[in-house]
Amino acid sequence: MNLVLFGPPAAGKGTQAKRLVEERGLIQLSTGDMLRAARAAGTELGQQVAEIMDTGQLVSDEIVIALIEEQLENNPNAAGFIFDGFPRTVAQAEALDASLKARGQKVDCVVRLCVEDESIMTRITKRFEEQGRTDDNPATFKKRLDAYHKNTAPLLPYYSAQGKLTEVNGMADIETVAGAVARVLDTHGNGKAEKPKSFWARLFGG
Repeated sequence: MNLVLFGPPAAGKGTQAKRLVEERGLIQLSTGDMLRAARAAGTELGQQVAEIMDTGQLVSDEIVIALIEEQLENNPNAAGFIFDGFPRTVAQAEALDASLKARGQKVDCVVRLCVEDESIMTRITKRFEEQGRTDDNPATFKKRLDAYHKNTAPLLPYYSAQGKLTEVNGMADIETVAGAVARVLDTHGNGKAEKPKSFWARLFGG
């Protein structure tokens, strides 16, 4: 089971991914964590990553894909992967599809956590005050959020056309979101193709 957790920065993807790691034995591939690790290592690549992150820009497809490829190679017997923060562009999605296909695998489902920008900014400001992560600086984060909307919007029709996209209310409490995500995985895991339906349609019974 390979799952993409889709949504803007600070939507709660990491929290839900960690639960799935514990409950289902999947491996979380968080590009944010991998990039921060590269940055902390102080290598030439890490210095490039630091400069990009500090200006609020997205790291190049080549760098991110290389990190993902490395993890896929290092875990050939994994029960499945949770792609957290990846892909962020259609080019990355196509590269991921190709990489998984070469290994006889595929993205099984995509869960989009629907959240409001204003609430995300509140979350990130609080996290910045508590943890002081450089890339959580509110001004820098706003640029990341804008880049997300610009660059990743095309991923919605990309995955919807494949019948893999399901939207979940990311504004709900952690347990409610976890339950909704679990139902999506169980549905796809049983081989039942679920017709893509927006969160708003689900909410109002459409």
